[in-house]
Amino acid sequence: MLPGMSDTHPASESILIRSARVIDPLSGLDAQRDVLIRDGQITAIEETITETADRMIDAAGKVLTPGLIDPHVHLRDPGQTHKEDIESGTRAAVAGGFTTVCCMPNTNPCLDTPEIVEYIAAKAAREGHCRVFSVAAATQGRKGERLAEIELCDKAGAVGFSDDGDVIESAAMMKTVFQTVKTTGKVFMQHCQELTLTKGATMHAGSVSTKLGEKGWPREAEELIIERDIRLNKSIGCRYHIQHMSSGNSVELVARAQDEGLPVTAEASPHHLHLTHEAIETHGTMAKMNPPLREQSDVEALRKGVADGTITILATDHAPHHADEKRNPMSDAPFGIIGLESAFSLYHKALVETGHIDLPKLIELLTVNPAKLCNLDSCGIGSIQVGGPADLTLIDPDHYWTLHEDHLVGKSKNIPFIGWDLGARPTMTIVGGRVRWEV
Repeated sequence: MLPGMSDTHPASESILIRSARVIDPLSGLDAQRDVLIRDGQITAIEETITETADRMIDAAGKVLTPGLIDPHVHLRDPGQTHKEDIESGTRAAVAGGFTTVCCMPNTNPCLDTPEIVEYIAAKAAREGHCRVFSVAAATQGRKGERLAEIELCDKAGAVGFSDDGDVIESAAMMKTVFQTVKTTGKVFMQHCQELTLTKGATMHAGSVSTKLGEKGWPREAEELIIERDIRLNKSIGCRYHIQHMSSGNSVELVARAQDEGLPVTAEASPHHLHLTHEAIETHGTMAKMNPPLREQSDVEALRKGVADGTITILATDHAPHHADEKRNPMSDAPFGIIGLESAFSLYHKALVETGHIDLPKLIELLTVNPAKLCNLDSCGIGSIQVGGPADLTLIDPDHYWTLHEDHLVGKSKNIPFIGWDLGARPTMTIVGGRVRWEV
């Protein structure tokens, strides 16, 4: 059985997808093809397939891609299931075209033991609509004081390690984490926030924070951690991934490290590719993010970083919060935004429609690249190949829609993009050979 998916409900029908534009970045395929699915696997990819199947799908004019992968989501399980849970979070995922998500460890109790890694896997097998893998904490309780059970979590199935939401403040502990994670072959994902510069901060340090009288969060808080970590890791060579970059200067730091051949990758999220700190004036706490929304120059630098290949991963940082919590004053409201249901269209709007990249490149950033980041490519996840898992996303590039709350199928609605006109929408999500969502 492929990890991250239950076999208690095997695919019961064969599916033939006809005349789709098939984009598979791993193999370089970009052509019209028929694709046949049987018993949860892809059994044929040909120009024309004459066999019949239980279900025939006319995909003319649509794009068939490997199932989208999000390596940075918060499912709030265990401990905060009033905000989201595995069932609701994976339902939101397939509604956005995602067939695989990797959940972060800021849960209660913290996802820092093999038992909780196994709990996530078992619950996802019972309730999940897509594949769920765990990113385990690197330190106990994400407190940055004692090393977590990294080797045991690795053996239990963790696909990466992170104290997500909490930076590892101690340089000595960070070095130990790098050394330990390196032995597993997995990736360490850092939330970059120099804490002494951000205490009490609610938004980007700039003209809007001054105008509103809010404590500002400077770019340097992100950049200093990136610089420190790159230096600490130089002699170790652990795979190092920077989560949700917000500063344009951070893109330059990553590019410099990559030019030196260091194992550094980075991700961008939909909100940082679209919005600036000015959104706080119109959307209030719905635009309160960590790291914060910054300025137009940062938005452009992030888009350029995607275009030139510095940023190789797109990830939502899907962070559900109850409406009552977001109604609190700015200083008390939680940071975060949901993103799974709308992410693809927002990425397309920010990057493809602006001419920064083309559609095949966008698919690469959402499939094979995150699969490689989390070592899921070894299972066939992130590509379309005969004999591989039938995890597929069907996209209508001409599907124009306006985002409404009705489109949000998870438990939480904290998003400032309601009312936005979007194009290019995933219209069918197939996981393990089963149609899990269709518009």
